[in-house]
Amino acid sequence: MFDYKLLSALAAVIEQAGFERAAQVLGLSQSAISQRIKLLEARVGQPVLVRVTPPAPTEIGRRLLNHVQQVRLLERDLQTLVPALDEEGLPERLRIALNADSLATWWAEAVGDFCAEQHLLLDLVVEDQTVGLKRMRAGEVAGCVCASERPVAGARSVLLGAMRYRAMASPAFIARHFPEGVRADQLAKTPALVFGPDDFLQHRYLASLGVDGGFEHHLCPSSEGFLRLTEAGLGWGLVPELQVREQLERGQLQELLPDKPIDVPLYWHHWRNGGQLLGLLTDQLVRSSKQWLVPLD
Repeated sequence: MFDYKLLSALAAVIEQAGFERAAQVLGLSQSAISQRIKLLEARVGQPVLVRVTPPAPTEIGRRLLNHVQQVRLLERDLQTLVPALDEEGLPERLRIALNADSLATWWAEAVGDFCAEQHLLLDLVVEDQTVGLKRMRAGEVAGCVCASERPVAGARSVLLGAMRYRAMASPAFIARHFPEGVRADQLAKTPALVFGPDDFLQHRYLASLGVDGGFEHHLCPSSEGFLRLTEAGLGWGLVPELQVREQLERGQLQELLPDKPIDVPLYWHHWRNGGQLLGLLTDQLVRSSKQWLVPLD
């Protein structure tokens, strides 16, 4: 039989990215958290954490994290039926991974009322849409918004729609680099903006235009910062259509190739045994995302 105090310590260390913050969240000393982790490792007969900064789960640690997160959600369903079991009356917390562009555009409106109605708190982990699923595979999150369709074992995926990106630049940038008009083969020779080392959207975009190979680029791991750098003329970038409507109307940004957008599909992944709360959140995301995302053919 599992000792859930030990599993809660493991979950807190991973979710809070360290022993000190985990101790604060659980109202324990850092030494007590360390002792619980050691006791858990003694009981399972192998390490559950890799002692790096921040701590990372081992393979067995990931399996235990998956288990404890699903138990939390199932316990919430039981407390709904038997309120007396919820002695502390604390809100539920869900740890979710999603891409920065979703967080900067449609996510807040999609879940705002839902979180208030369900007394739900979110721990959001920002990852590029192409790699966010690794957080679920590691057992660190209960749900994930990413571009991958295939779910990890024990999870489901639901298509929400696609985020449409358009190649944008400031008028000054266009005048400087494309005085005779924008040509696809010139894009690789002018500075671009890339979100981070895991972001290959620009590579895919250029490949779709028949342009292969490397290109000059800045790295900017911030959705809002990415937009500000584009406005300032540091480079051209693929920006969510949802994020640039005002800039287009005011003339702060212009589209390089108006007939050449690129769509990135977004899928919602969640654990199969996630209880009623994850089911309700899934329904909410499927309904609300239709307002902002582009349907896929």
